[in-house]
Amino acid sequence: MLGVVAALALLAGLLPAAAVAQETDPRIGLGEGWLDAEEASSNLALRAHLDRPEGFFNPDSIGTISLANSDLALTGDHAVVGSFHGFNIYDISTPDDPTLTTSVVCPGGQGDPSVFGNLLFISVEETRGRVDCGTDPSVGERFQGVRIFDISDLQNPVQVATVQACRGSHTHTLVTDPDDPDHVYVYVSGTAGVRPASTLESCNNNPASGEDPSRWRIEVIKVPLAAPEQAEIVNQPRLFADPETGAIDGLQNSPPTPQHPSGMNWGPTPITDACHDITAYPEIGLAAGACEGNGILIDISDAANPVRVAEVADPNFAYWHSATLSNDGTKVIFTDEWGGGLGARCRTTDLPEWGANAIFDIADGKMEFASYYKLPVPQTTTENCVAHNASLIPVPGRDIMTQAWYQGGLSVFDFTDSANPVEIAFFDRGPISSTALTLGGFWSAYWYNGHIYGTEIARGFDVFALSESEHLSQNEIDAAAQVRFDEFNAQLQPKLSWEPSFTLVRAYRDQLVRSGELSGKDLDQFDKFVDRAEEFSQGHQQSAAKAQLNAIANQLKGPQYDTVVGALRDLANSL
Repeated sequence: MLGVVAALALLAGLLPAAAVAQETDPRIGLGEGWLDAEEASSNLALRAHLDRPEGFFNPDSIGTISLANSDLALTGDHAVVGSFHGFNIYDISTPDDPTLTTSVVCPGGQGDPSVFGNLLFISVEETRGRVDCGTDPSVGERFQGVRIFDISDLQNPVQVATVQACRGSHTHTLVTDPDDPDHVYVYVSGTAGVRPASTLESCNNNPASGEDPSRWRIEVIKVPLAAPEQAEIVNQPRLFADPETGAIDGLQNSPPTPQHPSGMNWGPTPITDACHDITAYPEIGLAAGACEGNGILIDISDAANPVRVAEVADPNFAYWHSATLSNDGTKVIFTDEWGGGLGARCRTTDLPEWGANAIFDIADGKMEFASYYKLPVPQTTTENCVAHNASLIPVPGRDIMTQAWYQGGLSVFDFTDSANPVEIAFFDRGPISSTALTLGGFWSAYWYNGHIYGTEIARGFDVFALSESEHLSQNEIDAAAQVRFDEFNAQLQPKLSWEPSFTLVRAYRDQLVRSGELSGKDLDQFDKFVDRAEEFSQGHQQSAAKAQLNAIANQLKGPQYDTVVGALRDLANSL
């Protein structure tokens, strides 16, 4: 018995904290259901939900992947929800009451969308894809690559170009070049098997030492914005090459151990011959590539000619899946899609470094591991769950991310301290089924103009709003909401910036209060001066308002106040 007790104690020490200590977490024990599962949330409110439209689901087979929702892109007052069966466009001008605008049937999977102006890009990798969007895979010309639609009329998208690729397009990334405003570039990440040369000339399955193999590369498509029908592949860079030997398979070519650390077989296998996903951050000339067996940093200062500049590996990672950079470019988060998104990988027996995020600090162009972050509560064995798509939430002064975990729901976490990430909000539903693993859950969760939008594989489209809590003040939420985009693609990361405002000043004030660096009489004095300045500004007494702001700024001494002092000065100068 003592041996059993000792073994259990050891196991408890290895388990995620949630599996041991958070037995009261409301996400544990949620009732099952497709459209009527029980829900749990903290500091995150579900504002709206729409089921998948007719024709985009099979009620007799809920988890059918050929009809699954996939990724999300946002443009103006609309959201484009990708699907393995085509895409749906929703009007989100009233976020609490979204409506379906357009459904387009165009099979081929995954159907990941991106938007740029009046252009919509869709990834296609399945052999059933057809150039004409036909639904009969035995009729018409096969298509695997990137579709381009003109969405000037959102109710009537028109396909204007199709760019074929040897491994299709599992995902793609839009990349802008500040020196080339007349074009947008598309980095194509193909992870499917190489198609026969009979369907696309020059495609081959040659080894790395063979003649021009179709693996160990990405494709770069150049799209003339004035003539998108002329889009074409202009480069096939070998991002995994060994800089010393020139071998194109210069990164991880075999798993780090015979079996996954869990004792299971590797699945997927972390061997680098493609990127699964690339996130570009043109403002800093850098991209982060999640490339199956490695995470890499890429110089994209010349968008048509990307160059790898750094790489990392991790013995716990089964599949480097996606990436997000911090706004200042000093951190990068890579996700591990252990189980390929189809398996239950958030069980009580799954360690927090398996199927998790790995957070790295970036210094002098190199990546240094800081910590892991995994959904801090176990899920059942019938819920597919692992780290998936995410985006930053523009809370000033902090690094906060919203992330999809399939049937693990949404998790919002703060990684400002890269060594100690912490969850600050969540939303979850019970399993689709408590008796059989049925594919479902959130594919993506992205912040856009004050709300979080989620694509649910089996259940539809969701809209969320953050709520005030001990972790996040209303001023911080309001300051984030002041950051507005005309369009948003998670893989084309925008630079976040905040205009001077009283809300911004108070957001920084709240952070100082939370950290204990502003309290007592100093806090009272701060609030008094800022409140008075706002009253003066509303009464058109701008000089008096400036004087109040500069006066309190002058009283704050020490590096801990640099950010709020800067915000006070900027606000004063803007009045």
